[in-house]
Amino acid sequence: MNATRGAVVPALLASILLAGCASGGNVRPAPAAAPDAVAPMPVPATATDPAPPAADSGDSPGAPVADSEPTAAELDFEAIYGTPADAGGPVGSTPQDPWERYNRRVHGFNNVLDQTLARPLARAYVAVVPDPLRTGVRNFFNNLRQPVSALNALLQGKPKEAGKSVGRFVLNTTLGVGGLFDPASDAGLPYSSEDFGQTLGVWGWKNSRYVELPFFGPRTVRDAVGLAGDAPLSPVRQINDDTVRIGVQGLQLLSLREQLMAIDSLREGAADDYALIRDAWMQRRQYQIFGDRGDDSDLPDYLLEEEPPTIPADSIPPDYF
Repeated sequence: MNATRGAVVPALLASILLAGCASGGNVRPAPAAAPDAVAPMPVPATATDPAPPAADSGDSPGAPVADSEPTAAELDFEAIYGTPADAGGPVGSTPQDPWERYNRRVHGFNNVLDQTLARPLARAYVAVVPDPLRTGVRNFFNNLRQPVSALNALLQGKPKEAGKSVGRFVLNTTLGVGGLFDPASDAGLPYSSEDFGQTLGVWGWKNSRYVELPFFGPRTVRDAVGLAGDAPLSPVRQINDDTVRIGVQGLQLLSLREQLMAIDSLREGAADDYALIRDAWMQRRQYQIFGDRGDDSDLPDYLLEEEPPTIPADSIPPDYF
């Protein structure tokens, strides 16, 4: 049994490192331009500069110089989610990543597992399982997360959203045949996902250090603590039979990785794959916690999806915590 878990679940967990790309990402947000009132003058690079300046190309002193042309995904992300300042961070800031050297090593490890095992398994899943069945699997696991989402919405002071999540769970569990179908969306009860990491953010833990975990991918310290809060309430983790539980968790991870296949191409051509995922994940997470900023009516649907951007607590084996 341990061998089964070692061969399937940990490898599939590596797929989550792509989840931060659900909306693409901005490799390196450009720092704000110097005010016009300040006389232009050369400023030597320091250890805290976002990037060393390129050779003089005739631009005015102090103007940011990109390492390379941004990809379409990076431009899309900046146009939609903005810079860290737009997401609530200080002007010119970068994600809080003091453990970058460690995180990059883990990122490389996760990438290897994803490319050699998780992605091929997801492609086989798509090739073998018809789309209606894959949609049913996705609906089923989304439905299982609604009670935890409702509780967290209530803890965040959003009773109306909590009520919608409860109503959605009841409707999909009954009329939706255990959650395989989604009549709740047609009834005006859209899917929403709230977790304890988001709750901690609403309670005041706004800034947290970024960390990439082996198998589990992008997190912050706050969100890692949030996992421990959500895990005891997970229906899947309550399954006592290891064989059944591991099979259900493996299916859930396959479904998650299959959803992420559509955005694999967004990573192609990125100047720095690690920074792309880190920055996209951090800014999208900030967006999830602190809500909408303006009119979302013109945004692509895939960037507004409430699908889990990281491995949910119910997919993590109980032995981890």
